[in-house]
Amino acid sequence: MKRWLKYVKPYLPYFILGPLCMIIEVLGEVLMPKYLAQIINFGAAYQSLKSFSIPVFDGVWSTLAIPEVAEALTSTSIWYMIGICGMIVLTALLMMAGGVGGAYFGAKAAVYFASDIRRDVYAKVQSFSFANIDKFSTGSLVTRLTNDITQMQNFVNALLRMALRSPGMLIGGLVMAITLKPRLSLVLAVTIPLMLLSILLIVTRGFSMFAKVQERIDGLNNTVQESITNVRVVKSFVREKQETDKFKAANRDLRTTGTNAVKIMITLSPVMTLFMNATIIAVLWFGGHMVVDGMPIGDLSAFITYVNQILNSLMMVTFLLMMSSRALASCKRVGEVLDEKLDLDDAEAKCKEKQVTDGKIEFKNVSFRYFKNSEDRVLSDINLTIEAGSTVGIIGPTGCGKTSLVSMIPRLYDVDEGQVLVDGVDVRDYSLYHLREGVGMVLQKNVLFSGTIEENLRWGNQDATEEQIRTAAEHAQAHKFIQNFPDGYDTNLDQGGTNVSGGQKQRLCIARALLKNPKILILDDSTSAVDTATEAQIRAAFAGELKGSTKIIIAQRISSVMDADCIVVMDQGEITGIGTHAELLESNEEYKEIYVSQMESKQNQAAAPAAKAEEVKA
Repeated sequence: MKRWLKYVKPYLPYFILGPLCMIIEVLGEVLMPKYLAQIINFGAAYQSLKSFSIPVFDGVWSTLAIPEVAEALTSTSIWYMIGICGMIVLTALLMMAGGVGGAYFGAKAAVYFASDIRRDVYAKVQSFSFANIDKFSTGSLVTRLTNDITQMQNFVNALLRMALRSPGMLIGGLVMAITLKPRLSLVLAVTIPLMLLSILLIVTRGFSMFAKVQERIDGLNNTVQESITNVRVVKSFVREKQETDKFKAANRDLRTTGTNAVKIMITLSPVMTLFMNATIIAVLWFGGHMVVDGMPIGDLSAFITYVNQILNSLMMVTFLLMMSSRALASCKRVGEVLDEKLDLDDAEAKCKEKQVTDGKIEFKNVSFRYFKNSEDRVLSDINLTIEAGSTVGIIGPTGCGKTSLVSMIPRLYDVDEGQVLVDGVDVRDYSLYHLREGVGMVLQKNVLFSGTIEENLRWGNQDATEEQIRTAAEHAQAHKFIQNFPDGYDTNLDQGGTNVSGGQKQRLCIARALLKNPKILILDDSTSAVDTATEAQIRAAFAGELKGSTKIIIAQRISSVMDADCIVVMDQGEITGIGTHAELLESNEEYKEIYVSQMESKQNQAAAPAAKAEEVKA
């Protein structure tokens, strides 16, 4: 509860004014039946006296025959009833003001409360490391940021409107009913305990059902997000039917679970209605006999109204409990995100103001596991020094740990053992902002965002001039194809950059990193979709424009790294060779095998057209 109180404090006036306004409405609801009873009693007495009056020749009642009639019809009684009517009108106006005010302040408090929680949850997700993100699926995080927080918002809104209104009506109704007719109130002593027992049994089942509903929403969001994000792959493999079936299954699970949860609400309504009607029938039966014995009919009418108020307040409490079951499930899920312990932060950083100035990198006895309870290491005892301003290539088979190694530099992951030093300082002693500001990284999966090309490039430098943007695009060999678009740099990109090709996307991502002008530039297989000629031009631009920056190039093609100052060969999380292209050809069998296989492949590709031509001639 303490966690959520901090989201209440900034808007405490709304949280107080909302229930106070509802109290005004409750007071009106409690007083209104009393006023109406007085009018009914007066009207009944008036009709009774009229029926026993003696008419005379002028059609006026005889005040001489029945003196009581004259007394009843005095101006004092008339003004008394006018006063009662005035009180009813005034009470109705106050009730309206209280109801509108309670709804307004309740809604405002709930919206601001949810907005602040959503802000903090999103900020927490943004601070997650890759390891933290791996614990939650994308669809689950989306559900928690949207549906779960909305459930909490709806509950707070309902709570502010009903938390005092429902108990107020219940207590006020009981007090007035007992005060009005104590004997008749014994009916409530039987029905209310039975209702409470029924509510308890139904709500207990509802708690677990609504938690399952939120889990099914997670599953549906995951399915939708995965299918839409990878729609091109789905279509290229003609997997539309399978994806549709997968969605149907997730949707069916949500429908079934949601229906089961709703059935509880459906069951609750008729059960409560049955108790309400049974109570009213009992009150009419016993109250009717009491009216015959002399009880004013207005009192019976007021008592029935109070009974309805009492039973309706129990209905509202039940509805609030049902909402709370879903809200509690959502609170738990949102709390899991807020409670997630960051496995890396800069709280204990010793050099928070230090920036990356040179770009020298050292790996000292570095070991790493993705799953900390696993014995298998992704990286094992890595020792490597990369001099500032040098160009280093990293090559090796898929899954050997190349990406994991470079991810240690900007602290996307933290080492399990050993140290990673940048400019002689442990990366854990930098602030995350300054460390990552000094490192530019183009990941294997190139990601662009919805917006214009220029807006995407400005991720590298928000204050870049148009000339700087164009220069970065030219160096990344992206300027030519950008100009071919009708809107040039103002061309809108779809979410994920789905309206540009893979090679174009890679070059835009490289341009974005170049615009950052980092001291360390990491290219993680970021030219795999680019032809060799264009790749050579990009490398030439690196050599000319980023002379002072340290460049790390991860590649599958030896041609991408053979001109590097140093090439690192990796296999199964270990470094198996370090040297120049020529040195590795002489000393490293693994590198030599990769080189020979790729060269033979190129020769076969080059020989294929000639062989085809000879075959045609023949």
